[in-house]
Amino acid sequence: MLSRLGALLQEAMGAREPSIDLLEAFVEHWKGITNYYIESTDENTPAKKTDIPWRLKQMLDILVYEEKQQAAAGEAGPCLEYLLQHKILETLCTLGKAEYPPGMRQQVLQFFSKVLAQVQHPLLHYLSVHRPVQKLLRLGGTVPGSLTEKEEVQFTTVLCSKIQQDPALLTYILEGRKTVGRKEASREATALPREAAGVKNEEQPHSKAPDRGARGARALSTQLPAETEEPDGGTGESTLITSLIGLCKSKRGRVALKAQENLLLLVSVASQAAATYLVQSSPCCAAIVEHLCQLYQSLPSFLDPADIATSEGISWRLPSAPSDEASFPGKETLAAFLGWFDYCDHLITEAHTVVSEALAKSVAEKLFVDILQPQLLHVSEQSILTSTALLTAMLRQLRSPALLREAVAFLLGTDQQPAAPEDSPHTLGGHLVRHCDHLSDEISIATLRLFEELLQKPHEQIIHSLILCHLEGRPYVARGSPEPESYEDTLDLEEDPYFTDGFLDSGFQPSMKPPPAPVTNPDGKTAVTEIVNSFLCLVPEEAKTSAFLEETGYDTYVHDAYGLFQECSSRVAPWGWPPAPPPLDPHEPERPFFEGHFLRMLFDRISRILEQPYSLNLQVTSVLSRLALFPHPLIHEYLLDPYINLAPGCRSLFSVLVRVIGDLMQRIQRVPQFPGKLLLVRRQLMGQVPGEQLDHQTLLQGVVVLEEFCKELAAIAFVKFPPHGPHLRLSEPPEGHV
Repeated sequence: MLSRLGALLQEAMGAREPSIDLLEAFVEHWKGITNYYIESTDENTPAKKTDIPWRLKQMLDILVYEEKQQAAAGEAGPCLEYLLQHKILETLCTLGKAEYPPGMRQQVLQFFSKVLAQVQHPLLHYLSVHRPVQKLLRLGGTVPGSLTEKEEVQFTTVLCSKIQQDPALLTYILEGRKTVGRKEASREATALPREAAGVKNEEQPHSKAPDRGARGARALSTQLPAETEEPDGGTGESTLITSLIGLCKSKRGRVALKAQENLLLLVSVASQAAATYLVQSSPCCAAIVEHLCQLYQSLPSFLDPADIATSEGISWRLPSAPSDEASFPGKETLAAFLGWFDYCDHLITEAHTVVSEALAKSVAEKLFVDILQPQLLHVSEQSILTSTALLTAMLRQLRSPALLREAVAFLLGTDQQPAAPEDSPHTLGGHLVRHCDHLSDEISIATLRLFEELLQKPHEQIIHSLILCHLEGRPYVARGSPEPESYEDTLDLEEDPYFTDGFLDSGFQPSMKPPPAPVTNPDGKTAVTEIVNSFLCLVPEEAKTSAFLEETGYDTYVHDAYGLFQECSSRVAPWGWPPAPPPLDPHEPERPFFEGHFLRMLFDRISRILEQPYSLNLQVTSVLSRLALFPHPLIHEYLLDPYINLAPGCRSLFSVLVRVIGDLMQRIQRVPQFPGKLLLVRRQLMGQVPGEQLDHQTLLQGVVVLEEFCKELAAIAFVKFPPHGPHLRLSEPPEGHV
């Protein structure tokens, strides 16, 4: 098209200079546009049915062709000089605002986009360009569902691309009226020294042609209110940001997605100065987070936590549930919020560090602290349930390190000192631990899910604050005595008050009583096989039912545990955990040991496994299994080693389970036909038989969970230290594990 235009112009020009005829053609097309407003009397004819689109297209083609013919790269030709000097873009912006003829704004947006994209000469530095760009941005993104949304988003795409190529342009596009006024003279003098001087030269051959176009523009001003001055606006007003946020709210999916991509492009500028300007002199962070808070506050209060938990896989690129599951009240609103939260998380990940930190802090302050925290601490159970489920869903989607740091600080605080048993909760996390032992089982389950999600996040402070800070120094191990070599050294069931002589003679014998002395290696370390068997044999044979059913048992747990352990190990590898616990000083006096509020709550919960609802037991054991997977030597020792010599008054996970077994052996004597009922309950839980109500059903379901939990712990110990590898105690993981 351009070559054809050039050939036609060459033929018409004869011996004259090409640049002169190009300018005349350019001015004639501009006069044709301005004359339309002088001569036309039909106010209803759409702009696309006039010759305005064609003339704008010809002006664009001339500008592009002229630039390609320029001998010196980077120099502006006469047509571009005319465009800049006579403020054609300013006039077009006024026409677009007036929307006369109808649809003119669409034509103006298209022309601006194409000129900025196709003309290679830097334009946005000029006041006569970036000022009308600012004005045009103010016209869009304000009314949802605008007919020009497509053109608006294309316009912002060009601007964001230009800013990414040259971050210095950011201040030209985002600055406010007062800043423009201060820099107007200096910019015009420095940005276009040669071109501006050439246009002002009255002796140039083409100096008369611009006068004719100028007269047309003056005539135009008699019909339309010219907007040659910057409209009122506050200093630092960021029209590009507000326009993008408005377009992000569009109901048209493609428009909203493109606007989000443009905003992402904008915040990822590489320049430190531009990023600082975005944070300090624009409403970028505030506008993004304000929309997030508005979406959260629009969520219905009756959202079911179970529905929230099923809303997984929602992405900002596809803000809706990926499956065809049945709809529920508030599903679209929930998807919109989680989609925008995912987008904020992605912005924080991809943005410049300055923008990333500021945006993460803004999310923490405005959403977490100001809105979520009061709901989590509310007396209303429904408020606690809904907010806890929503926070869990947010943690599930959270990926950015900066926002994760803010979330951890919000939940657990910054003080990592171990707590005392009598300490009252001084962080939100302390209150949430109490919620795990709430009178409402629903609140307990929802909060345990929150902690399980938190434990899967790659942040060392989480496991340190909840667990490790209390285990440091190994105060749970008795001082002054050698570590045991056999089971009998640490677990004499006949001395346990639960295991009375009458009980042991009742016909129910725990399968690990009396256990054989564990196999030891030449270095005196207990073989991992014995540790695995300790958990597998913990539940007495009379209380086991999985062997009677054709189902996968321990092997399935090993397969699942292996994948989870590999995932956990890779997540914590950068933290540089020691390969083995520090040696004990036998002369060091024992100090009081407190396992921490979190472990105390879990141990208390697991000790009541025979009297708690089935769903609650599943969640408690799930959290404990997550903890046991961590490849830290102190966690190995405290949670998975049955042979540690506990200090007086201390308890471990294994010792708690032993007490539960003792309680079980007393309870089952009072249940007639216990084995048959237990097998029936297992079949019910597997869906093999109808779920009719039975006596002692809670107890029977608890026994099933207890058996499966012991198999799961055995599998975790096995995958950490397979028997074909070095036979080491859990306190000394083999080389290669983190």
